Amino acid sequence: MSSPSRPVKTSLEQTLPRASYVDESEFARERERIFVREWFFACREERVTNPGDYVAIDVAGESVFITRAKDGMLHAHFNVCRHRGSRLVAEESSGSLPGAIRCPYHSWTYELDGRLRTAPFLTEEDGVLKDELPLHAVDVDTWGGFVFVNLSLHSPQPARASLADQLDGVPARLQRYPLAQLRTGKTLHYDVAANWKVILENYNECYHCAGVHPELCAVVPAFRVKGGADLDWERGIPHREGANTFTFSGTTSRAQFAGLDEDERSRHKGELIYPNCMLSLSADHVVAFALFPRGPARTTIVCDFLFHPDEIAKSTFDPSDAGDFWDLTNRQDWAICESVQRGMTSRVWEHGFYAPMESWSLDMRRYINDRLGE
Repeated sequence: MSSPSRPVKTSLEQTLPRASYVDESEFARERERIFVREWFFACREERVTNPGDYVAIDVAGESVFITRAKDGMLHAHFNVCRHRGSRLVAEESSGSLPGAIRCPYHSWTYELDGRLRTAPFLTEEDGVLKDELPLHAVDVDTWGGFVFVNLSLHSPQPARASLADQLDGVPARLQRYPLAQLRTGKTLHYDVAANWKVILENYNECYHCAGVHPELCAVVPAFRVKGGADLDWERGIPHREGANTFTFSGTTSRAQFAGLDEDERSRHKGELIYPNCMLSLSADHVVAFALFPRGPARTTIVCDFLFHPDEIAKSTFDPSDAGDFWDLTNRQDWAICESVQRGMTSRVWEHGFYAPMESWSLDMRRYINDRLGE
């Protein structure tokens, strides 16, 4: 008869516990203490360029939509009519509104900035005071052409920080990339059967790269050296000789962004903006990943490929060299993340360990413990 497992004696740092990745109750805590209180990456600003344009997203179970008002300002609101609670626009949709937001149930109509315009057949004598019945507002802010929303106006606890504070040093580190000017040339959507933290932890280390990403390591051999222990993300990661971008060949016909320094023209950079934005930056394109957590074991990912508009305007523009390379790399990542998620549901798995070269993944533990008060 075999004996039960004994405690492991190791100096390795432990990961978050099993419940953090698999329990509905833990995901509910994250919803209230992270996704409602932090600035959440919603979409690119180009999707709401003109008055009436809107994008509806899901923020860990809350439907929110962003609009461009007639004065050019961005606004965001909960997707809930003040009358009887109907959805105002289809969930996770986008499009253009005809100058106002009309509820499909009883035709209560709101201005694009959320003010109540009309409630059919009702007046102040009926108790309808327009100034007191605007849509429930959501904070919205932008940086680098990215739109972020914050739901904490309707939370018992206020937002932890302004968007600028949450971004911390990211804008300074990426100041030479023309992020606000870039436009989407291709978008990929994925439905991943893994916890959002598993995906971010995977993004935050390259210990797995040699075994999971042979094509990627052929372009960036540094990813497989010492399990990625000595990678200098501040400066960027060097490509192999003769390569300077993330494609199968390591090259492209697209022009590099103007204004980059010598390192940025030949190295790859990455940024993780908690809780749901991953950025990967090459000299000719940027890939922006927006993570939409659906539950403890499911995450939707929207992957936008951003290029300079001058390149998109060319008759020869073809984003597939970057798109195909990233799609393969992404699917390799999602498959291993799903394998991790399945394994963590085992009764014998209590927690994992962070190897020394996974020091950035260890930051996930600090991030969660700081916000959940553990």
